[in-house]
Amino acid sequence: MATLVTQAGRAPFDHFGFVNPPVYRGSTVLFPTVADLEGLRQPYTYGTKGTPTTRALETAWSEIAGAADTVLVPSGLAAISLALLTATKAGAHLLVTDSAYSPTRAFCDGFLARFGVTTQYYNPAIGAGIAALIRQETTAVLVESPGSQSMEVQDVPAIAAAAHEKAVCVIIDNTWATPLYFPPHERGCDLAIEAGTKYLSGHSDILLGLVSANPRWAKRLRHTFNLFAMGVSPDEAALALRGMRTMSLRLKEQGRAALEIAQWLAARAEVARVLHPALPGHPGHDLWQRDFSGASAVFSIILNPAPKPAVDAFVDGLELFGIGYSWGGYESLVLPFDCAPYRTATRWTPEGPALRFSIGLEDVADLKEDLEAGFERLRGEG
Repeated sequence: MATLVTQAGRAPFDHFGFVNPPVYRGSTVLFPTVADLEGLRQPYTYGTKGTPTTRALETAWSEIAGAADTVLVPSGLAAISLALLTATKAGAHLLVTDSAYSPTRAFCDGFLARFGVTTQYYNPAIGAGIAALIRQETTAVLVESPGSQSMEVQDVPAIAAAAHEKAVCVIIDNTWATPLYFPPHERGCDLAIEAGTKYLSGHSDILLGLVSANPRWAKRLRHTFNLFAMGVSPDEAALALRGMRTMSLRLKEQGRAALEIAQWLAARAEVARVLHPALPGHPGHDLWQRDFSGASAVFSIILNPAPKPAVDAFVDGLELFGIGYSWGGYESLVLPFDCAPYRTATRWTPEGPALRFSIGLEDVADLKEDLEAGFERLRGEG
């Protein structure tokens, strides 16, 4: 995989030997003759259909994900929306994991509901039991493994097998693991979503989403994409290509650091639980060992009960952890969260306040020192 992310999508001698494809900016594409225009007899026809720059990233990601085709969209949420629109229709029934990214729920309960699409949320631990929830009008099952806050690991192959028995599309939000650690199409998913904003970029400076498809769904995905014309800037694609070349190194280092910090946090008296799939005590650890080849740098912790001012003091005073949404960049982040208000199929009842961490490329000893000072503030305010 390290070789693939270095080599995929590159054709230097198509560009006079330059290692990276140039940034092609443009809307209008000229045809040499009327016959060429009428027959669309050239690879590029208009800016919304792509350029050599965006095609390089699409081709590379398809190789990495084991897909038949990939499309690029302006954000991770746009990728989620496009995948759902590809796999559903008016009056359809969707099954969505209760641990899904909160804006996914907002799109389903808001936009899709206006077209008579019913979304049913299910327990992420359901596995093959998903078969009992599939109706005649069910068109898609969406999985997210692990959940981006609560970290439940799903039995994706079992869910996919049950869904495919009834010709239901399986969509995965694979942003946490990326195809480097979880090959989505090999595990049975038809459409795979990636927020390229995160690990693919790696530098917190672009917004990008990708949807890849297996052979069965590739044509329909491309058709839906073309109808919306929600393409991305070639500049964003070029930055993503640049980020991709170091992606395997960053994932490996950040994942190693995150696991070390997670283990350190698990031993602290202030911490009730650490939610990290690679830790043996995690409820989904066995599934993680079976289906994943590594762990990325995002995990959560549940603190022992503490007053909000104490938790705020812990977070506000951190010097190396920024407070913000997103993750996967080179910098470490922390985010307080609470799943309880939007869970419907399961209950979120943690022992105390919850925090999500994204570990960056800072020195681990420095990050621990920063957290240690935070725990002193937590105790002082408690």
